[in-house]
Amino acid sequence: MQAAKKNRYFLPFILITSLFFLWGFAHNLNPILIPHLKKACQLTDVQSAFIDSAFFIAYFLMALPAGYFMRRFGYKSGIVLGLVLFAVGAFLFYPAAELRMFGFFLGALFVIASGLTFLETAANPYVTVLGSPETATQRLNFSQSFNGLAATLAPLMGGVFILSGTSYTDEELAAMPASEVTAYLDLEASSVQVPYLIIGLVVLAVALVLWRVPLPEIQEEEEVAETGSGESILKKRNLMLGVVTQFFYVGAQVCIASFFIRFSGSAAGVGEKTAAMLLAVALFGFMIGRFVGTFLMRFIPPARLLAIYAVLCFLLTVAAVAASGYVSIYALMGVQFFMSIMFPTIFSLSIQGLGAKTKQASSLLIMSIVGGAILPVVMGGVSDSYNIRVAYLVPAVCFLFVLYFAYRNMAVKQQEVALVH
Repeated sequence: MQAAKKNRYFLPFILITSLFFLWGFAHNLNPILIPHLKKACQLTDVQSAFIDSAFFIAYFLMALPAGYFMRRFGYKSGIVLGLVLFAVGAFLFYPAAELRMFGFFLGALFVIASGLTFLETAANPYVTVLGSPETATQRLNFSQSFNGLAATLAPLMGGVFILSGTSYTDEELAAMPASEVTAYLDLEASSVQVPYLIIGLVVLAVALVLWRVPLPEIQEEEEVAETGSGESILKKRNLMLGVVTQFFYVGAQVCIASFFIRFSGSAAGVGEKTAAMLLAVALFGFMIGRFVGTFLMRFIPPARLLAIYAVLCFLLTVAAVAASGYVSIYALMGVQFFMSIMFPTIFSLSIQGLGAKTKQASSLLIMSIVGGAILPVVMGGVSDSYNIRVAYLVPAVCFLFVLYFAYRNMAVKQQEVALVH
């Protein structure tokens, strides 16, 4: 019986895990787009941070509609719709680049992220119920590891196919003829057209496969003893703490990566193509961290491991601010490894024991991704007012919220053990 259930879930698990790669690739092209569009559209740090805002605000606005859609039509329908929206947004990059309109780019990113909201609202809880509840956190971390693989490849490929490596100062641009400046900026903007066209076609192909392949619709059991049939989801204290923590964690993750290329240039005079390569290496560490974290959770409770990693992320980010040269860059690269388990672990701990309320809780947690829309703008403002190094204190503070959430969950588990004994 148990073996048959595992076999029934194997193919769906593989297909759903592939979605983690797709949205990870889209997410991690943003750190390439920020310096690229800053140059092509002549933006300030705050203005370039709106690339993240347009992307992550979609999670806030679309998470509840995505949750309601899934409750009405099921996970599979939500996934297919999400992939179609993802593809449409990618195709919109072509006219946006043709017109070199920053607002058009923001609109295209919003459509992409709207699709990703459906994918993440469905895929994260779907993975947790495709198997034993005892291994749900490990399973989610394993799937998220492929998100880490995409995170490695996206800046690497973006650095090769999108970034030109050619930059001019404001003074150099002012000295150039207007026609030459326009030609340069148009060429920079056009480099995103083919990559995003290819992305759109690949995503449409995946949508077609998932539409044709039968997927089991998971029905969460009512856990009346734990959730209470009429109790509001907003009264679940650990879930609400998880929502706040996810807000700060996602904000920190986006801040760390989005300004990495700018930070590398400021701290060690590293060019954009080299910085993109270093970011790819750092995000490879993020992927390895997912696999290592999944393995360590066999021996260390998830909440405790989360607390250890939160402390290390805080210390490394502060070290990046305090140090100089390549030492500061390496410290910032190290943060990626220890951030690796945070999103899936916070997610899994937050929805634990919610039963039939899991989809609703998932929507709230996906809404909290709006932290990635707000905190980079805050960081951009600090950078414009002071410098990019001081701005990295913003994500450092965010890791303290993660530490508090982990501590609270450790305390709850200790109380449960005490009650059993």
